[in-house]
Amino acid sequence: MAREPDYYDRSKQHRGGERDFGREEEPYSRRRERDTRERPTDRDRGSYDRRRRDDHSGRRERYGRDDERDVGRGRDQDHRRDRDRGREDRDRDRAGPSRRSASPRRRSGSQPRRSQSKSVPRSKSPEDKAKPNFAPSGLLAAATKTVENTDGTKTVLKYHEPPEARKPIVGWRLYVFKGKEQVDLLHIHRQSAYLIGRDRTVCDITIEHPSCSKQHAVIQYRMVREKSEFGDVRSSIKPFLIDLESTNGTQVNDDPVPQSRYYELKPGDVIKFGESAREYVLLHDEAT
Repeated sequence: MAREPDYYDRSKQHRGGERDFGREEEPYSRRRERDTRERPTDRDRGSYDRRRRDDHSGRRERYGRDDERDVGRGRDQDHRRDRDRGREDRDRDRAGPSRRSASPRRRSGSQPRRSQSKSVPRSKSPEDKAKPNFAPSGLLAAATKTVENTDGTKTVLKYHEPPEARKPIVGWRLYVFKGKEQVDLLHIHRQSAYLIGRDRTVCDITIEHPSCSKQHAVIQYRMVREKSEFGDVRSSIKPFLIDLESTNGTQVNDDPVPQSRYYELKPGDVIKFGESAREYVLLHDEAT
């Protein structure tokens, strides 16, 4: 039976393995001589260390370049990711609000956000009450049109005279007829406007018929500029009738008058107020 090599026993001894006491042991001198022969010289050891050092330096250089390459690659990826995100944001802004079922993108390394309620844009009201409103409230005009009665009550007039109101220079009159009989004569040239209605506290011409409103209509004198056939412009004062949005309306020559609009009157016109049977005929005298 062939004998096993010596290095087998030495390896077992080095690793703490069990020795084979039945096998013949090699003399010490022979082992020392063999170890000295197999031991590398100083020249061989220097070349071995140099090769090992060069190998490690090459690894460091190679690994360092790989690390730099990885860092640069990571920066490029971050730059491209930020660029893509900016492009998506611009496209989203251009497209406007849209419903998205997908969850918002999370950045790498960031913790997941808690559930947040989506902000729903509220519909803007046509008028923001928080902002100041400088529109005319009408309180000053109401105070100007308010008339205090003798019993302490106050009445607000529904009509206010325009800037072109003038007192007539012609003696206008109203002839009141009931059927074919004349019942009254009214001189309406002493002031620029005459209020007609059932309210005795504020009206200038009182009508007792229940179909008429408290402030029914107004006869207003206004200065009007007219151009003649020769191109001359002259001003004259003419009577106008305006209905104050009465319940039963006003008629001139059996034609209804539009509400809240000035209607020019001419001599000989017949005026009716509401359902009253009385007729008011407009005539005038020559200038005094």
